[in-house]
Amino acid sequence: MAAKSIIDEIASKCLIRRVRTLNRALTNVYDEELRPFGLKVSQLNLLIVIGKRGPVRRIDIGETIGLDPSTLTRNLKVMQRNGWVEEVLEGTDGRTNPVRLTAKGRKLIERIAPAWRKAQAKTSKLLGKDASTILIKTSDALRNSTVT
Repeated sequence: MAAKSIIDEIASKCLIRRVRTLNRALTNVYDEELRPFGLKVSQLNLLIVIGKRGPVRRIDIGETIGLDPSTLTRNLKVMQRNGWVEEVLEGTDGRTNPVRLTAKGRKLIERIAPAWRKAQAKTSKLLGKDASTILIKTSDALRNSTVT
């Protein structure tokens, strides 16, 4: 009986289950709009971080958006192959070389702007104004705090 009780409790109240469901739904909306450009929202997120902070070291990118090194490296390789980002050679250890947007990467961001705005409008409508505002405020607050 106890197992059923905790199953019901987790099924109805677990925050991470809800966040993951929300993440998949929103990711699908953005990915659908960005697909014609050969871009996923996860890659767009990296492009924006690199564009805002670049040239920026991989470790700093990973810390900024919470990506493990192998996932970050895999995504950056795809983006380098596509000519959207490039390494700035600073030493013999390639892992410490910062990356920056290329002209092609900047143009891609400009080209996808209408698709991003369309995805943004769709997700805002899906969530509603209040939930969208709460999501932004919560995300900003979490970024500025540490949870242990």
